[in-house]
Amino acid sequence: MAELHDDRPLIEPFAVKDCAVIAIATARRAVTVHELLDGIALIPPESLYYHFFTGLLQARFEEPEYNNDFAGWVANQLHDSQLAEQLAVVDPTSYSDPEALRSVLLEIIQVAIDGTERLSWLRASRPFDFVRSQIVIFDTGRRAANVAELATLLPELPAESIFYHFIDARRREPLGRDDFGPWLECFGPQTAPLVESLANVDCYFDNLAGLKQRIVRCFEEHPEAAS
Repeated sequence: MAELHDDRPLIEPFAVKDCAVIAIATARRAVTVHELLDGIALIPPESLYYHFFTGLLQARFEEPEYNNDFAGWVANQLHDSQLAEQLAVVDPTSYSDPEALRSVLLEIIQVAIDGTERLSWLRASRPFDFVRSQIVIFDTGRRAANVAELATLLPELPAESIFYHFIDARRREPLGRDDFGPWLECFGPQTAPLVESLANVDCYFDNLAGLKQRIVRCFEEHPEAAS
């Protein structure tokens, strides 16, 4: 790594990326809760990712009642509000390992099946189609050389960039963090309060516009990070 004259390491500019999620059919579907259970047990991790996160990138006229596709299908097709609510409160960002997330879903559904015979008899009029995701990444060409420049860029970033750097990053970065935190730490201890504030932002149970506002607010509340 190149060195400055005062022996401080040269910090690479923050490269702003954009992304798109491509949906790929798996040829697997479910019309009963047992088929949903079997499907979740067998689908690849990319499919779990799709059904939890892709909805955040889809433009909608109103906020969805349920945050993930599994909960929405159980509510709207099997009409079991109790199971739907249990699935809806699962926060996928709490699990760095997709297999841990899969286990939680399987346990919730199995307990629901064991708890009522009625659920096993229900058939959906519209099947659940399991889909897997593939993320395509684009370099926007935008760069931030320091904290102040990143703070200026943030309000202008599209939702897809927020998704890529603050949500998708958690499955890429070894510590399960957003992209901003590790880069900000390179500028010294004065960025620690900002990094902590960003780490405490709920990145799942809100739309991307709301998420961006909270990120921007974190930078506004910690001007010392840019000093």
